[in-house]
Amino acid sequence: MTDPIADMINRLKNARMVGKESTTCPYSKLRHAIAEKLQKKGVLKSVSIRGEGVHRHLDMEFARAADGAYSFSGVRRVSKPGCRVYTGAGEIRPVKGGRGFALLSTPKGILFHYEARKEHVGGELLCEIW
Repeated sequence: MTDPIADMINRLKNARMVGKESTTCPYSKLRHAIAEKLQKKGVLKSVSIRGEGVHRHLDMEFARAADGAYSFSGVRRVSKPGCRVYTGAGEIRPVKGGRGFALLSTPKGILFHYEARKEHVGGELLCEIW
């Protein structure tokens, strides 16, 4: 696997498209940090680690509205292994006219686009979620 973040994003997108309540992916510190941010934003209801050692997995349960709709409608990987996308603090733009958010990998950790702009740090634009 050359892009573990894209794998995680595709697992989220595919599970949403077929109506699953949860999904799982192999564990890494970066994936766990991204999942924690998605939980903080309300996209995921819960995030848990299952297994031991190199056989750990990240279990993610989707948050749903009262009518059963998912809390996100789309996700897109921006920076890819073949074409990394870096952005400065002043170049960070809203996602989908302010209806979505972006995740950046910065020197201060994984941040939402508005947090990075507020703290005046740039970084690698990982993905956009709306």
